[in-house]
Amino acid sequence: MGHVTGLYAVMLAVLFLVLSLRVVVYRRGNKISLGDGNDPILQQRVRAQGNFSEYAPFGLVMMLISEAQGTAPIWLHICGTLLVVGRVMHGANFTFGLRQMPLRVGGMVLTFLSLGLGALMALPL
Repeated sequence: MGHVTGLYAVMLAVLFLVLSLRVVVYRRGNKISLGDGNDPILQQRVRAQGNFSEYAPFGLVMMLISEAQGTAPIWLHICGTLLVVGRVMHGANFTFGLRQMPLRVGGMVLTFLSLGLGALMALPL
């Protein structure tokens, strides 16, 4: 893996661990082993974790392809920063119960910007 992409992969892995541990701890504390038990807090935490796992890996793949093709590091850092900040904002909205629509929307906007930029950078020219 490239050095720049690897940096953002580490940050995203830590965030994924935080989101995952919040699900596990809540499940154990509320004795919900399968499904969501119709518990709205657990549903939010599971979706935060799920949404993260749906978007973050794809963003990293775009970055890795771009880095392998020799994209300038500054563009990789912009893309990675957008992805990490977007995922933090989105995850904070759901898993910490902040319920701030601007966090959720802003997080997705930054994530989409990162994916779009990553896709443009990964285009073979």
